[in-house]
Amino acid sequence: QVQLVESGGGLVQAGDSLRLACAASGRTFSSYAMGWFRQAQGTEREFVAVINWSTGNRYYADSVKGRFTIARDNAKNTLWLQLNSLKPEDTAVYYCAAAGSYRTVPDMRTGGMDYWGKGTLVTVSS
Repeated sequence: QVQLVESGGGLVQAGDSLRLACAASGRTFSSYAMGWFRQAQGTEREFVAVINWSTGNRYYADSVKGRFTIARDNAKNTLWLQLNSLKPEDTAVYYCAAAGSYRTVPDMRTGGMDYWGKGTLVTVSS
């Protein structure tokens, strides 16, 4: 079983930055890809970004492209999400997720992941 624990959320003002972290652990952690999703109150969960754990290839939602950066530290089994130029509409619970085996990018974009963290809240005030 894989455990994912997010951290780094908080209350910031529009234009500020935050860095989220996701620590992965388990008997033997092996991931094809990891990513971030978010869910604002009253809305469905949406894709933010995903990274191939081996190649480092990255994919972003159009709404965050150019502002958010996903990165990973393979040695530490840690996933990061740098959030810059935050907007009030970025307010949401941010979830870390992992895919244990191959999946297509479209599958991952629609939430086709195997493991999920419990989330960390990001609140952006105007």
